[in-house]
Amino acid sequence: MLFRSWQGAIDDPWPDVARVTDHVGVDHLVVTRYALVRQVLADPDTFHPDNALDAMTPMPVAALRILASHGFRLPPTLANNGGPSHPAIRAIVADALHPTRVEEQRVWLTTLVRQRVDQLAAALDAGETVDLYADLAADLPLLVLARLVDLPDAQVAAVKEFARSALELFWAPVDPDRQLALADTVGRFHAELRRFAQTGAGLVADLRAAGHSPDVLIGALFFLLVAGQETTSQFLTLLLHRLTNEPTVLDALRTGTVRVTDVVEEGLRLEPPIVTWRRVAARDTVLADTPVPAGSSLVLWLARAGRDPAIVGAPTQFRPGQRGSRRHLAFGAGAHRCVGAQLARMEAGVVVGEVASLLSDVTVVRAPWCPDNLSFRMPDAFMIRRRA
Repeated sequence: MLFRSWQGAIDDPWPDVARVTDHVGVDHLVVTRYALVRQVLADPDTFHPDNALDAMTPMPVAALRILASHGFRLPPTLANNGGPSHPAIRAIVADALHPTRVEEQRVWLTTLVRQRVDQLAAALDAGETVDLYADLAADLPLLVLARLVDLPDAQVAAVKEFARSALELFWAPVDPDRQLALADTVGRFHAELRRFAQTGAGLVADLRAAGHSPDVLIGALFFLLVAGQETTSQFLTLLLHRLTNEPTVLDALRTGTVRVTDVVEEGLRLEPPIVTWRRVAARDTVLADTPVPAGSSLVLWLARAGRDPAIVGAPTQFRPGQRGSRRHLAFGAGAHRCVGAQLARMEAGVVVGEVASLLSDVTVVRAPWCPDNLSFRMPDAFMIRRRA
């Protein structure tokens, strides 16, 4: 990873604001302290979100041509929208993901997770190795999201391939040949979204009724299929892996002496799926005595901010309910705070509550591996078996 902020000591010598000049060929100001990261996120007039989709590895003309051949366009909609249209678009999406509607999915999701946990337990008891990413976490958030926003019955594998390809294409260091393959995958799925935008129900119909263009509808779906499901499946995988190394927390979950919600919040603080986010300075300003010229790219180190000793008592230790545990920035802050935060919390709470007993007597055969990426951890297989 380019920002492995969950590894190493918290007192590593990073200043509050650091200039990085050799990062994927782009100069950045990296902001590390909780208060400063929150300050930037809460000031959309000075720090714009317009660079959220700027490719970390500049795309060659050949890749841009592939995207254009599929009609790929992403106008300002949600995460990349600092303009006047953002509040109205966000309000429609927020209504689709309203906490009441999210809570209505809890019983259905709990039943599904219990069925999967029973199957995984039987496989473990039979001496098999199971993959908690592929067999449990990968598709759960997508299935819930589909119920909330009336997504079509798309193949899970196709959506996952698109989402992970988009995260790699826009936020990872990639070579030109790989860019061409990713551009084709993202472009082809974008064309499918365009067809759905013309006739889809639910959220898409609400956006159409409000007079938004097809490109805005596609942009909203693009961000939802990435931020609304892919990041949550990543978080579930990361949190379950972390819990295999936290026997005291697992014991407390089994005995009911710790709240599941506190475990989820501490997991978000220590194992966020999004480790950084970007802003661009709209005008000359100063941040922690560091001059920030207009046009500067800022990388907000969300994961590092969650381990700031100024806000949490034991920065590197998994202590559910400790002081400052809920003051993380895993969902961002301000006008662009993640609109699906309640959804992610509900899903994680269900999974932790149902899976904790499964993790009590297992050995990690293969820990999740995360490729290099500016913002997303993107873990893969997480293999476990019963302890001998």
